[in-house]
Amino acid sequence: MKGSQLVAIIKRLEAMQDADSSEIQTRRFEKNGEERGLVTFDPKTETFELEELADHQTFQFDNIDLVAMEIFDLLDDGTDVQDEQ
Repeated sequence: MKGSQLVAIIKRLEAMQDADSSEIQTRRFEKNGEERGLVTFDPKTETFELEELADHQTFQFDNIDLVAMEIFDLLDDGTDVQDEQ
């Protein structure tokens, strides 16, 4: 059975929060080798910022669930999430 894509997204976001660093953490989310979104986490403000790369819209979130759902919508065909750093 294939794991949940939403769980994989949340685990990556949690890893950003858990990093032992005061520096901004960045993750790229892609579908079929095409970058769809860029997420940054600022530990000072404890906020996520999602840039949708197709139209360069930027959204800020203070809730991990909301940013995860937004990323899930970007990757809506069920393909695996890949980490490019």
